Parts: sequence; structure tokens; C-alpha cells
Amino acid sequence: MEEEETTPTPEVEPGHDLRTEHEDATVRYLHRIIRIAVKVLAVLMVLVIVWGIGDVIYVLYQRLTHPPYLLLQINDILATFGAFLAVLIAIEIFINIRMYLSTNVIPVRLVVATALMAIARKVIIFDFDAITPPYLYGTGGVVLALGVTYWLITKKS
Repeated sequence: MEEEETTPTPEVEPGHDLRTEHEDATVRYLHRIIRIAVKVLAVLMVLVIVWGIGDVIYVLYQRLTHPPYLLLQINDILATFGAFLAVLIAIEIFINIRMYLSTNVIPVRLVVATALMAIARKVIIFDFDAITPPYLYGTGGVVLALGVTYWLITKKS
């Protein structure tokens, strides 16, 4: 008696996939609805990215056309960095959505990397005159936790 060859399926944590070949018809239908919703979110994220690029252009234009002309102050540079990084974070979120659609699995490493980028954006645009020490300590704790998490994830793979 010959054994059928089966292709190995990637290990997926229970509840973290949206396979459309589930044995229950209701679950299959719900998975299709969620996949459509994720596609809509991907389209909306592209619109947010385009809008964000427009915002970066607008911020730069506003900062460069007000006295002193064609010069940026530190606050102007920080506002520009914030706008740039917001667009980059939106692009990372879009990539997360795209990977989710193509693999049916949540890309944990990419999600943690996106979170690291988002918290780094927050740190870069800190107004140290306005934040309190507990807020700064909390942010440091988040950076440390995400950094350790990312290190552990990459060390595992």
C-alpha cells in the first residue's frame, strides 16, 4: 500500500489563521468576510499613506515659506521628522496587512518591528520640556520590552 505524499503545512498557532478550507461552513464564511475586511483596510491604508505624503509636503512647504525663509528651526525639523516617520509607520502597517493576506498568519516579527518604529518616532519627537518623568520612564520601559521581544523573536528564528 502506497502512502500519499503530503506537503508540510507551516506551523500556525491555533486561532491565528484565516484559512478558507475550514471544515465548518460558517467558519469558512466568516473567514471570507474577515479577509474582505482586511483587504478594505489595506486599501484605506494606501489612502492614508498618500494623504501622509501630502502632509509631509505641506509641512515642509509651510516651514520653508515662513520667516526665516528656507531655514528650519529645531521644532520644524522635529515636526518634519514626525510627519516622515508617520508615513513610514503607515507603510509598515500596510506591509503587515499585505503579509497577513498572503500568508494567513500574523507576522509577529514585523508587528514588533513596526511597534519599535512607532515608539522610536515618539522618542524622536519628544518635547522634553512638556513631558513628565513617569511618562519618560514608561516610554523607556516600552522601548526595552519591545527591544527584548524583537531580540528573542529574531534569536529564535
